[in-house]
Amino acid sequence: MKKIITMLLVVVLAVGMLAGCSKNNTDNSSNPQTAENGGAETIDKGTVDTSKEVNLVLYLWGGEGVANKEILAQLNEKLKASINTTIEVKYIDWGDIGTKYPLLWSSGEDFDMAYVSSTANVPYSTLVKQDALYDITDLIAKYAPALNTELADKWANVTVDGKIYAVPNKYSEYTAYGFVSRKDLMDKYGVPAISSIADMEKYMDGALADGQIPLNGSSNLANDLYRMFVATTDGWINAPGIPSSGLYLVTDKEDTSKIIHPAFTDEFEAFAVKMNEWANKGYWSRDILSSAQDDKDNFYNGLSSAYISHQPDWTGNYGNQLTKLPGVETEFYCFPEAQGKIVKATGVGAATAINRNSKYPERALMVIEKLMTDKECYDLFQYGIEGKQYVLKDGKITQPEGFDATKNGGGFSAWAFRTDALNIPQASEDPRRYTLNDEWSKTAIDDPFVGFNFDSTPVSTELSIISDLDAKLGIQILLGKTAQDPKEAVAEYRKQLKAAGVDTVLDEVNKQWTASNTAK
Repeated sequence: MKKIITMLLVVVLAVGMLAGCSKNNTDNSSNPQTAENGGAETIDKGTVDTSKEVNLVLYLWGGEGVANKEILAQLNEKLKASINTTIEVKYIDWGDIGTKYPLLWSSGEDFDMAYVSSTANVPYSTLVKQDALYDITDLIAKYAPALNTELADKWANVTVDGKIYAVPNKYSEYTAYGFVSRKDLMDKYGVPAISSIADMEKYMDGALADGQIPLNGSSNLANDLYRMFVATTDGWINAPGIPSSGLYLVTDKEDTSKIIHPAFTDEFEAFAVKMNEWANKGYWSRDILSSAQDDKDNFYNGLSSAYISHQPDWTGNYGNQLTKLPGVETEFYCFPEAQGKIVKATGVGAATAINRNSKYPERALMVIEKLMTDKECYDLFQYGIEGKQYVLKDGKITQPEGFDATKNGGGFSAWAFRTDALNIPQASEDPRRYTLNDEWSKTAIDDPFVGFNFDSTPVSTELSIISDLDAKLGIQILLGKTAQDPKEAVAEYRKQLKAAGVDTVLDEVNKQWTASNTAK
C-alpha cells in the first residue's frame, strides 16, 4: 500500500473549485454513547446542531505534500458550507508508523478519526478490544445514510462482537504480488514468458550475464520474497495473527481449520536454501541490508532489471515507466494466480475509525460520508485541485502541463476513503489494471477470514518479541545473509521463535478462529 500512495503523491491530484458540498440537514437521533463521551453535539430533539463550527483532527499515514495545506483549505471550504465542519490532517510518516501509530492510541491524545486496518501494527480488532474506538453501529443509518446503503455488503467485514467500529473503503483492487520484468530484456535473454520461479531464474541469470543486478534493492526486498514464497507454495493463503510487515501466518485455502507459521515447515527450509543460493549468485547486492534504494526505484532508474510488488503498484507506475523508460514494456508474473489463490478485497484492509474519546462522533461520521460519497469533496481529497495537481484528459487524470512537483506536489494517503463509484482512472495507470481486475473478479476466492478480527491483546508481548526477531534473523534468512548455513539458520530461527512464544500466539489465534467459526 505504501508503494501505491508514494506513486499517488508523485502523480498528484484533486478536484476543481466547483460548488460546495451538498447540504445535509437530516433529522438525526443522538447516540447513547453521547453522554458517556461528555458532549457529542445534540439538541433536545436529537438532531445534530451544526450551528457551531467544529474542527476535527484526522490522522493519516504518510508525509505531508507541499500543496496539502492549499488542497485542505479548499476541501474545508466545502465541508464548512455543508456541515459547518473543518478537518485538520495530522501525519505519521512511513518510517515512524511502527512506533507512533501504537502510541497514538495509547497516549490519550485528543483526536477524532484515524486510519485503521486488520493488518496495522495495532490491528483494528485489538483497538476495539482496548475500547479505543467509538461504536458507530447506531449512528450509521442516521448520520451516514448514503454510506449505510453503499457499504451494505461491507459492514460485516468490520463487525466485532456484533458492533461496528469503523467505516471500510469500497474500492475494488487485488493486491496480488508478482515479479515485474522488462519485455525488451526478456527478448534479449531468450525468455519468451515468465510464469514460474524457474522462468524468473532464467531471466535473472540473463541479467547477471548482462552485467546487471536483477533485484537491486534494499532490505525491504525480504518481505516481498516472503510474499512470493507464501503465494507460490501449495494452497497457502495469508492468515491473521502476525502483522503482514513481518513473517506472517498462513492457512490452506481448502482447509482453514488450522493456522500455522511457515517457518516450521520443510518448504520454508528449502526456500531459505534457495534464497541463500540467489544471494550467492548475486541476484541482489552484497550490501542489501544497508542499501536505502528499493528495487522498484532502481528499476525505473535503469539500475535493476526487475522488482517485486503488487499489481496496483505495478500498473500505477505506468506513467513513471513512460517517463523514465520510454519505449520499454513491462510484464507481470502474478505469484498466486496459477494456484487460484487471488483473494477478494474485504474493505477492512483500509478503514477509518472514530476515536472513542471524540467529542463529535456524529459530525465525524458525517465528514467520512462526505469524503466518500460527495464527488466534489472526494475528488479534492483523492486527487487535489484541478488545474494544479491534475487535469482530466479523455476522462483520465493526468498532470497539468508544466507541473512542478516541488511546488504543486501534494496528496493524502486517503485509500481508506476510496470507492468504485467515484474513482477516476489515471492516465499514469497501465490499462491492464482494469483488465486484470475484471478477469480476477471472475476467479478470485473469498477471504475466509472476512468478519474475523483477531484480538492480539493477549499476546502483545510475544508479538513484540517476534517482530524484533523477524526484523533481524528473519530478514537475514530471507536475503541469504546469515553467518550460518541456511539450514542451521532456520533451526536457530525456529528455536528463537519458540522462546519468543510463537506457540502461545498460534494457540490464541486458533482458539479465537475456532470460536468465531463455532459462533456462526
